Amino acid sequence: MNLHQFRFVQEAVRRNLNLTEAAKALHTSQPGVSKAIIELEEELGVEIFARHGKRLKRVTEPGQHVLKSIELIMREVGNLKRIGEQFSAQDSGTLSIATTHTQARYVLPVPVARLREAYPKVNVSLHQGSPDQVARMVIDEVAEIGIATESLPDYQELVTLPCYEWQHVLVLPLEHPLAKKDRVTLEDIAAEPLITYHPSFTGRTRIDTAFAQRKLQPRIALEAIDSDVIKTYVRLGLGIGIVAEMAVRDDGSNSDLAVRPLGHLFGQNVARVAFKRSAYLRNFVYKFAELLSDRLDRNLIAKAMSGHGNDYEL
Repeated sequence: MNLHQFRFVQEAVRRNLNLTEAAKALHTSQPGVSKAIIELEEELGVEIFARHGKRLKRVTEPGQHVLKSIELIMREVGNLKRIGEQFSAQDSGTLSIATTHTQARYVLPVPVARLREAYPKVNVSLHQGSPDQVARMVIDEVAEIGIATESLPDYQELVTLPCYEWQHVLVLPLEHPLAKKDRVTLEDIAAEPLITYHPSFTGRTRIDTAFAQRKLQPRIALEAIDSDVIKTYVRLGLGIGIVAEMAVRDDGSNSDLAVRPLGHLFGQNVARVAFKRSAYLRNFVYKFAELLSDRLDRNLIAKAMSGHGNDYEL
């Protein structure tokens, strides 16, 4: 048996058992893929796939166990390659980060700049998406580290650690009547047209839950994934907005908006970092995590990655 056979089996599963598509992805021939899989099955003495004629129909029960072993083997092969990269060029390479727009726009600029200062030969590749897409990018090894508030703990393939807490805030024009109140209520917000995040982004589930528990129906005027878009439409008078507090840092760009904290209504959110379970992390990946939060350090991350400890909540 060899690594080519393992890759062919993995790709066949990824391509929904379509060997033609698997062969295209692997830049080889369909008969070559089929032959390699059959040879592996003969060597193992089990059928990995059930067939109808020459077509693969499903993964067999022993095939499921074979796939799990292949996944472990290929993961360790990837780790071996990264170990080689680590020790041949310890201060250079590419750090691939998967994250949401809010994190990329408001949280990551300073840590990325500080990482570049510490490792000037390291390039940074930033991939943006929904929290579920962030998780999938880390699992598929498109990125080495993922950062998001939602979804990451739902994936068993990931090790996640809390990074920092944040709350939602209300943004509204300075002349709006609610701007005169220091502490707004859910009833106040429910009475106004509301501009906020798309349901799968930036803690929106907490907002919906709070209204539902009080049996209130918010008047959603517009949903977006971008905090800057929300603030733009607030400025245009379409309604009041709810954004993450990171999006209204005191840099002078929000001086035309009133900002009111909403932690008392929606609670605290926790942004988390994620790594693929059992992945080999290079030195600058640990360094970047430490720059993200003073709660994270190399020893804590290594302990979590090795499977020791289950509760690292803030």
